[in-house]
Amino acid sequence: MALLPVITGLGFITSIGNDRATVLRSLRELRHGFAPFDFLGNPQVPIKVAGTIKDFAFPSLNSRDWRWPVGYAIERETLRSLAPHGLYALCALEQALADAGLARADLTAGSTGLFCASAGSPLLLTNHINQMHATRGMRGDPMGIVSSIAGTLNFNLAAHYKIAGAVCGFVSACASSSHALGYAMDEIRLGRQSRMLVVGAEDMNAESILPFASLRALSTNPDPATASRPFDGRRDGFVGTGGAVALIIEDAALARRRGARIYAELIGWGQAGDGHSVAISHPEGAGLREGMRRALADGHVNPADIDYVNAHATSTTAGDRSEAIALQATFTAGGATPRVSSTKALTGHGLSLAGAMEAAFSALAIAEKFIPGAAHLEEPDPICAGLDLPRTSLDEAPRLVLNNSSGFGGSNVCHVLRSVS
Repeated sequence: MALLPVITGLGFITSIGNDRATVLRSLRELRHGFAPFDFLGNPQVPIKVAGTIKDFAFPSLNSRDWRWPVGYAIERETLRSLAPHGLYALCALEQALADAGLARADLTAGSTGLFCASAGSPLLLTNHINQMHATRGMRGDPMGIVSSIAGTLNFNLAAHYKIAGAVCGFVSACASSSHALGYAMDEIRLGRQSRMLVVGAEDMNAESILPFASLRALSTNPDPATASRPFDGRRDGFVGTGGAVALIIEDAALARRRGARIYAELIGWGQAGDGHSVAISHPEGAGLREGMRRALADGHVNPADIDYVNAHATSTTAGDRSEAIALQATFTAGGATPRVSSTKALTGHGLSLAGAMEAAFSALAIAEKFIPGAAHLEEPDPICAGLDLPRTSLDEAPRLVLNNSSGFGGSNVCHVLRSVS
């Protein structure tokens, strides 16, 4: 019989809060995390808003200058091999471990693994390569590789916490941390690991966000209150953000033996490719529709059983349209009417971080018995006809939640979470 993975710890460094209580309040009250943002000191850049991370500062590339909230005991030596998002991740994971009632000594047996997702640090990678060229290969930072490339999170966190179980990094663009979570579920269900740490993180700077402007994927709306509005007919692109979210996933029997609080059960996941485009979702949502079908089948639930869908919807014209069509085919066509919203209306799009962040939000919604509203939605796109898009957060206790993610190349990943009561 397959083992059941459950969520026992959460940690947040996000635009809407750097701890569980603040994030919960933001989700309930629909408080966004956006602010005007200066991209490269160039007022001609049309992108004016970002989902900023408060109480952290990176005034230079020298980690000695970095600042973070009080309460985290981080040695300067540890920082030498971290990117900015590595610092976010370390803080989020410390929160999650405390939340789950775990100490570092609990992680060192081979029964605990670590799956991570990030795109690396374009900021640091650019600096290291520029230095190499400037010195014609005669000088470089010895920590340059491990601080900047896509595996930086798993390199650093595995070494820092002395993880002896499965360690892996996932790179599938905006579906990356959703893949990390799905495969972490399988590690537990197959009995390979008893506990998994799942971490997604991204830098929050021009180097990580602004390249998406060339794809015309970023909103040029300068108003923080309306720039991110998934499913709205006047949406014009996503708002970038960074940060980190950590989840502690455990076998349910282990969690109950040690008296851990359980946020939610992870009962199924599915993935499917679009087979369509390197950068744009399938116009009819083909891959996401199949990913949802597979996730529901894996969880042995029907579309009518789902109470809430935390949509991937980033606030781009094409992406939201594709997902709306997939949701209609999966739910509306059969008479199912789950509540639907995208929490990116509050946080912005965290890229590879998004899936883990929104799975954590979904777990909070289950545990705290509410449904986040569709923030900033004023005039729904007609393509959303038939979808239940509540404008405010609802005091309704969702028993089953579906969390969607989609990435470049048509990678679609979906998770089903269930209340323990």
